[in-house]
Amino acid sequence: MFDAVKVKNKCVEWIRDFFETNGKGCNAVVGISGGKDSSVAAALCAEALGSDRVIGVLMPCGEQADIDCAYKLCKHLGIKHYVVNIKDAVEGLKANIPADIELSNQSIINLPPRIRMSTLYAVSQSVNGRVVNTCNLSEDWVGYATRYGDAAGDFSPLSQLTVTEVKAIGRVLGLPIELVDKTPIDGLCGKTDEENLGFTYAELDVYIREGKIDDKAKKEKIDLMHERNLFKLQLMPAFKPEI
Repeated sequence: MFDAVKVKNKCVEWIRDFFETNGKGCNAVVGISGGKDSSVAAALCAEALGSDRVIGVLMPCGEQADIDCAYKLCKHLGIKHYVVNIKDAVEGLKANIPADIELSNQSIINLPPRIRMSTLYAVSQSVNGRVVNTCNLSEDWVGYATRYGDAAGDFSPLSQLTVTEVKAIGRVLGLPIELVDKTPIDGLCGKTDEENLGFTYAELDVYIREGKIDDKAKKEKIDLMHERNLFKLQLMPAFKPEI
């Protein structure tokens, strides 16, 4: 049985230990989307470090329909926040790609999260910060994160926790329930995460933790996605000369 209180407390201590060793006195810089992951990650950092040492960065790409959720989270936690609209950067880069290169649809989808991560590091290096990775285990398991985009960061409080577990911690933290239970949407292709994946996070989480899944086709799809995306979780291969 998952003990959300116990895990939350241990994670808070882990964050404090990280900053004591890797950034004493530094700030936690977190990209705020208004979804459960960024909300829980920011709340954990606020409890660990104090709200005055957590800086939220809202990064809409033009108009963001649910940006009110991001503002609500910042107000709830009482954290300082900045808004950096990345639309000009995204469109500027696309406009300067040589004409003989036709950007693939996946390249276009992955461009905003990579520019968001560049934005987070620009802010972080200017405010004595450390960038929070907000990925969870469920997403990482099937590669549902952009390499060098939202998959990057300096420390990761949620990457060993499933979606179900992250939600449980969000409730323990007292976050607004509409943020904890907000339907996960990547904000890039117009579909929910589960529509893109072809299975629910509830199904995936049980499979990760217990190895149980009734639908054979879904099991095969999860296994294939996991195998294909393992490289995202590994260090970059490097040649080692025999010297």
